Amino acid sequence: MKFFLDTANVDDIRELSAMGLVDGITTNPSLLAKEPAPDREIYEQICALVEGPVSAEVVSTDCDGMVREGRELSKIAPNIIVKCPLIEEGLKAVRVLKEDGIRVNVTLCFSVPQAIFAAKAGAYIVSPFVGRLDDIGTEGMDLISDIRLVFQNYGYETEILVASIRHPLHVIEAARIGADIATLPANVYRSLLKHPLTDIGLQRFLDDHEKAKKAGSKS
Repeated sequence: MKFFLDTANVDDIRELSAMGLVDGITTNPSLLAKEPAPDREIYEQICALVEGPVSAEVVSTDCDGMVREGRELSKIAPNIIVKCPLIEEGLKAVRVLKEDGIRVNVTLCFSVPQAIFAAKAGAYIVSPFVGRLDDIGTEGMDLISDIRLVFQNYGYETEILVASIRHPLHVIEAARIGADIATLPANVYRSLLKHPLTDIGLQRFLDDHEKAKKAGSKS
C-alpha cells in the first residue's frame, strides 16, 4: 500500500518525506487556504520535494471550467494529478482530461456506484472518504471493501485511495482490505511510527548501556 500525505504544508512534507516513506501528496482548497503562499507556488515547492503523484484540486463545478483548470494545473509539474469532484460535470471532465493524457483523482466518493462511474469514466484514482461516513453512523471501511471487490470483479485499473483517515486503525483496515493508497494527515502519519513499548524498550537499552559504562569506569 502506498502512503500519501494529506497536507499542503511544505514543512511537514519536507520533514516526513526525508524518511523516504511518502509516496505522494493530496491537497484540497481547504488545506491550501491554511498556507500563506499562493497555490501555484505551494504546488511547485511540493513537486520539488516529492517524486510521486501530487493531487491538485480544481474549484470549478462545470466541465469546461474543470478542464481549463486541470490543463493549467498539469503544466506545473509532470507528477501533478488533477483532482475533480465526483459529480456529473466532474466525470465529463475526467474523460476529456484523460484524452489529453492528464491523470485525474476523482474525489468525494461515498458509494460503490459512484466509484464504478469514476472508474468507467477513466479516473486514475478514486477517493472514498471513510471518516466522513463514520461521522454519520456508517461504517466507512465497508465501502472500501465493497469497492475493492467490485474493481476486482471487473478488472478496473482505477486505484482506490482511502481518504478522510482519522486514526491508525483506518490504515490497518485499509491495508487488510487491499486498498492501493492511504492518504494521511501529518498527525496520523506520525502516530503510525509510535508505540509505547518501543519508547520503553529504547529507554531501557539506553539505561542499561549507561550502567555498563559506569561499571566499566569503576573497574
